[in-house]
Amino acid sequence: MPVMMDRVIIPELRLKFAEKTWADTFQLVRRCMEKSRDESRSREPLERSLEKLQEESNVCTINTTKLRLEIIAKQQGMSFHFAEATCYLSADLFYVEVLLLPCGEVEEVKVVPHGESPVPSESLLQLLSEIKLKLLASLQCLGKDLRKISHLPREQKYSDPEMDLINNGRIGDLIMGKEDCPFTMRFFIPPTNGTKTLVSDLNPVVQAAQVTVVVSDVTHKLQMASVVPQPPQLDPQGYPVFVPLNEVPNEMLPACFLLKLQPAMPVTPSFVKKLSQITDVTVPDVDLQWAPLPKLLMRDSLSANSSWEMTCESKMIFTVPLPGGVMHSYIFPGAAWDVPAHRGAVVDSVPFTHPGHVPALLELLRHQCAINTLLRSCFTFHCASPGSVCGLHFEVLPESDSSFSVTFQPLDADSLGVLLVNVPKPHQITCSLFGANTRDPSINEYLSSVIMSCMSIPETMRMLYNKLEDITSVPLSPSCSATTEAENDHSAPSSTAVADTSRALATFSQSAAMPKDGFSVSDLARSAMTVAKSESILEINQSPSASSYPPPLVGTFQHRVGNRHS
Repeated sequence: MPVMMDRVIIPELRLKFAEKTWADTFQLVRRCMEKSRDESRSREPLERSLEKLQEESNVCTINTTKLRLEIIAKQQGMSFHFAEATCYLSADLFYVEVLLLPCGEVEEVKVVPHGESPVPSESLLQLLSEIKLKLLASLQCLGKDLRKISHLPREQKYSDPEMDLINNGRIGDLIMGKEDCPFTMRFFIPPTNGTKTLVSDLNPVVQAAQVTVVVSDVTHKLQMASVVPQPPQLDPQGYPVFVPLNEVPNEMLPACFLLKLQPAMPVTPSFVKKLSQITDVTVPDVDLQWAPLPKLLMRDSLSANSSWEMTCESKMIFTVPLPGGVMHSYIFPGAAWDVPAHRGAVVDSVPFTHPGHVPALLELLRHQCAINTLLRSCFTFHCASPGSVCGLHFEVLPESDSSFSVTFQPLDADSLGVLLVNVPKPHQITCSLFGANTRDPSINEYLSSVIMSCMSIPETMRMLYNKLEDITSVPLSPSCSATTEAENDHSAPSSTAVADTSRALATFSQSAAMPKDGFSVSDLARSAMTVAKSESILEINQSPSASSYPPPLVGTFQHRVGNRHS
């Protein structure tokens, strides 16, 4: 029954003539409609005339609502009768009971299967509400505009057409609903091309959002017509141009549009703030439970028998098996992640009020998805095999709201290495390697291409170890060595700092050769890498790519670097 009733488009019933005249008209129309279609072909013109009259009416009474419900019943092949302020629309298996107020508004709707007790229906009550009808009309206008935006030309970033549409489309892969049903946008899926030996054996989860409209405590101006001009246009930055909302029909309504995230997504505080800046609608945080971001991602990712452990509630340790019998251990120190800037909360919906908000919202959500995917790759979906030994340990620390570092000890080396992973944009990931006794100027570009293709930290670290092994086995030519040394000397720290770093690395290598339960790289490695990493963090702050999100209707996204751990 709700499906059938949802298809009914009910015009406003407001009449300009007196109650007595309307009561006489009501009785006349009802008698005419009681005649069968075969007996009187004049019924159809009468219905059309009456519907036209309803569109022009401006007074609502209990009798007008009764007539409206009777017309609906006849159109749906149902019988109709009423008693005082209650109307009954009857079908073969059930009937609908509608209780009216003296002013003609609907107070309550019940669906009653024959022979059973009445069941209140909130959805039908909203359907018969005047505000509900306006919300549905506004949602339909939004859907049409999003469809127009989806057809605008754009630059292709992925070779796979489906992946490009999902990850790069202005509104992702738009799946329209039927009539007034909500529609869905798929907007992020981890890349599956490139390296095939991924840690997880599960299929990538597509992040989607259902678009709907909901009642809110605050009124917002919502569109009642298209705001995309014909033909659609793009501004110089490549974003859609919109007609000002004041220049098209609109309504101030106690409601807003909503992106219902499927599944719900862990989001950091800075990204929650940026979502609100785009829409000027606050993302409700009353029910948000803040916790370290890795812990939230771990809850979403791991099965009950996954190989992970908590050490005194201070750190999370994950054992990750890789091809070739290699085992990695990833440590997430609780003290570093359990601070306000690097906590997260699971957000299940994002409110907005204009179709122009959607492309920017999806880019910001994609940005968070990329960060989450990289961190989540350090969690295993496998249990370690009996007797296996983990020889490689990594510590993952946050550096800003869009970057983190992975500290490790290269094989056959008495020094530490730090891989700084920066995600300035949802479609850009860069790697910067410090230490590790390498002078290969191309290694950062190589690692950046690897991590972009697999979106996996363990896979990237495995490829890094292979690369370091190749580099150490093939010495550089004299000319290349001299050039590389000159480049390194140009930006290298002072000789005193290098000496201090070497001593700290040597001390760490002696104490960390056989890690214990209290293993922590940060106590020693941080002091060793402070000089090199501070230069990299400064580069992140000064990079032109740190300012990304579009200006129209969205505001400007300012990349802010969070707390650094040194």
